Amino acid sequence: MNQSFTVTGMTCGHCEKAVTQALQQLDPQAEVRIDRASNKVEVNSEQPRDALARAIAEEGYAVAA
Repeated sequence: MNQSFTVTGMTCGHCEKAVTQALQQLDPQAEVRIDRASNKVEVNSEQPRDALARAIAEEGYAVAA
């Protein structure tokens, strides 16, 4: 299931890697696409939306819709 999040606070490649690793730790099969310029994170995962958002937030980034 493809889900999209608006994530603020990502400023560099390290931020993108941290978010990707957090999501893939929750779901190793997750496909993650990040567009830092538009603050978008797209995740193809079977995990619940709230669990994915929580994984991103636990890395220290603000998550909206």
